[in-house]
Amino acid sequence: MQRLIAQAGRPSGVPGRLIGWMFAHRSSNRRRNRWAVSLLDVRPADRVLEVGFGPGVAIAALAARVPRGRVYGIDHSEVMVRQAGRRNAAAVRAGRVELRCASVDQLPAFDEPLDVVLAVNSVGFWPEPARQLRRLHGLLRPGGRIALVSQPRCPGATAETTARAAAELAALLAEAGFVGARTETLALDPPVACVLAATPEHSTGGVSTDTPPSSRMDDVTGAT
Repeated sequence: MQRLIAQAGRPSGVPGRLIGWMFAHRSSNRRRNRWAVSLLDVRPADRVLEVGFGPGVAIAALAARVPRGRVYGIDHSEVMVRQAGRRNAAAVRAGRVELRCASVDQLPAFDEPLDVVLAVNSVGFWPEPARQLRRLHGLLRPGGRIALVSQPRCPGATAETTARAAAELAALLAEAGFVGARTETLALDPPVACVLAATPEHSTGGVSTDTPPSSRMDDVTGAT
């Protein structure tokens, strides 16, 4: 079980490729990711970041909604970067999707503030999640939106498990300075919670100075 959890958190090697295939083709995963994207009210010219994009299902859904903007993604698994790059090869070649192998504590710099941030079932793997959320807050424009999605996969997970996870995510967002948090639920087994919030309209935006960004997002790799 511990090996499976480790592979889910950071797929690698042959087992990682199989995990990625499962993530991409399991109908509940696809439905969950597309549902989360639909809640974000993404606009055609938005600049969007997904943290922990896995095989790139949500990246593809976001790219379809952002024909004049840019979709960025970071994932600390090289296997997932390759799979997502292939899945989104046309958008990568067109310069509308940029993918990078990096963890959330190695956030790159961006030339302009972001409009939207999405993370699906990845916050639980982040080091110091409150700190990372403060840094993401600093990358968003005033009024920028964030969505944190959780579908607990622990044995025996129930609707109550999902509700507790949502409450924890909402508390983390509030601690990081986000406002207006609300929770939406998708009736899967176990249920999926999506906690949505925003930066205050009077926020200064820009890159957080909490930790220097690792490099510019323009220096990325795509399909390989």
